[in-house]
Amino acid sequence: MSASIAMAESSRSGAHALLDGAQTAWDMLSEEQMQKPITTGCEELDTILGGGIQCKAVTEIGGIPGIGKTQLGIQLAVNVQIPVQYGGLGGKAVYIDTEGSFMVERAHQIIEGCIADLFEKFEHRKQSLVCPYILQPNSFLANIFYFRVCSYTEQIAAVNYLEKFLEEHKDIIVVDSITFHFRRDFDDLAMRTRVLGGMSSKLMRFTKKHNLAVVLLNQVTTKFVDGSFQLTLALGDSWSHACTNRIILYWNGNERHAYIDKSPSLRSASAPFQVTSKGIRNVTSNCKRVRMM
Repeated sequence: MSASIAMAESSRSGAHALLDGAQTAWDMLSEEQMQKPITTGCEELDTILGGGIQCKAVTEIGGIPGIGKTQLGIQLAVNVQIPVQYGGLGGKAVYIDTEGSFMVERAHQIIEGCIADLFEKFEHRKQSLVCPYILQPNSFLANIFYFRVCSYTEQIAAVNYLEKFLEEHKDIIVVDSITFHFRRDFDDLAMRTRVLGGMSSKLMRFTKKHNLAVVLLNQVTTKFVDGSFQLTLALGDSWSHACTNRIILYWNGNERHAYIDKSPSLRSASAPFQVTSKGIRNVTSNCKRVRMM
């Protein structure tokens, strides 16, 4: 009898522990409304994204080589550091580079462009906002924590290591790209799916626990559909469930566009953007367009 009572008490205490971690839908909505997104640097793109890349979410960004995926990844690692007084998060970035695409010289250029834009936008009150040393390229570079991984085992280890690392260094994680080593070094597709599923679950958990954004850059591959080969994002249909939002970058003539392919809260829409010496910016054409689908 006493054993049954003990088991019942244990069950009730376990239930209470679970309920203690519960959150009401109202609390969730309030948190989302208070959370600042991370600007992309392009107003048209920010508009269709509801202000920018959302925190507490995993965003996948895919497209062909040369479309601007890495440029956008670096831009986000810079823009997350925009001081709160300038409308930003004042955060830090983790950049996991699987392809060797990250160039510190390019990051320096984008930082200089970001700082120049901030001074231009807030010129009338820049003296009273923040100490000058905060808006220095070296300060921005010091807040990008870079991991170069050369195999899928190193990539798994890096993600596992982030559990402790994120206690102090957080706000955005950029993985460039999530697919590179898994496409080259993994022959067992079933095992690859399980390993990637575990990694995506862990990254999703990070977004909730640490209130940060995870951005996964993805490559494209070909898929045979209705008698012809079509471009599609790598890793197949099973991977499409690993992200909250999916953005596809593509060429429309000579103009780069971003399209919201999947999102539980955003409408499907496309917007033009351009890659300049200063980073991701608005298209300079007089006929700027945002298309709602």
